[in-house]
Amino acid sequence: QLVESGGGVVQAGGSLRLSCAASLSMFGVQDMGWYRQAPGLQRDWVASISAVGRTDYKDSVKGRFAISRDNARDMVYLQMNDLRPEDSGVYYCNGAFQWERLRRADFDSWGQGTQVTVSS
Repeated sequence: QLVESGGGVVQAGGSLRLSCAASLSMFGVQDMGWYRQAPGLQRDWVASISAVGRTDYKDSVKGRFAISRDNARDMVYLQMNDLRPEDSGVYYCNGAFQWERLRRADFDSWGQGTQVTVSS
């Protein structure tokens, strides 16, 4: 089960911190990712963090977003700074045992997501 929270409405330049409570089997050894779906568009990969803390980011969010995790609490976070209107969408998290799979976003099951709206 994946439960995302922390979304909201902010002005451009503002910040939000998203949280994901991930009740996944063997969470501590799964790589985790954050994804965004804007209206009318497919769900796209935003950021990844491996089980040991390696990170990867979509080019458009590098230097502004930071993904982190707390394995003791089965939580994943996405700190989003200097938000832009194009960052708006519903944000989701998910996990995989293979690092390469995260970017494909081809999971069968998703949480309800959390809405982020950035006004200009």
